[in-house]
Amino acid sequence: MSSDAISVDVDRSETHIADLKSPVFFPVSLTKLVVLSICTYGCYEIYWFYQNWYLVKGREKSGIMPVARSLFSYFYCYPLFSRVTEYAAKTTSHMPPPPAGILAAGWIVTTLLWKLPSPYWLVSFAAVLFMLPIQICINSINEKLAPEHDRNVRFSAWNIAAVVVGGLVLILALIGTFLPEEQV
Repeated sequence: MSSDAISVDVDRSETHIADLKSPVFFPVSLTKLVVLSICTYGCYEIYWFYQNWYLVKGREKSGIMPVARSLFSYFYCYPLFSRVTEYAAKTTSHMPPPPAGILAAGWIVTTLLWKLPSPYWLVSFAAVLFMLPIQICINSINEKLAPEHDRNVRFSAWNIAAVVVGGLVLILALIGTFLPEEQV
């Protein structure tokens, strides 16, 4: 990504009301990101990638395909994390941007751990932890450039349904993982 695309986007000297409400990247509270990632077995992470790529596509007016980039997030998480950190470096001087490469590698490796035998597959739920520094960075960017944006902290009815259903399935999976097998 060229620095020209970032500098044009970062310059909001002629701010309009819509710009103050339009987030630069997908806003979501850290709690909501963690809870929904765990209760949906990582499906919310795919949605998170989609929302971010959708905003990138609209802002950069590029031909990228957000659906494909979210479905193949193993290949596209680093480019997204890198965009966020580059954007943060140009817009938020009060905190250093997180290391995109390390976080992307950590997320990829940790999500692949779902293939481990029981109970070690549970480590794969920690993948969302590698997204948190990026989301903190995103929230900081959005706060600075779109202070009136919706922070996406409330759980919608669909979110609550996902937490209830996914939480129950997760509890059953945990019970099945840790119950001793019957001896025949």
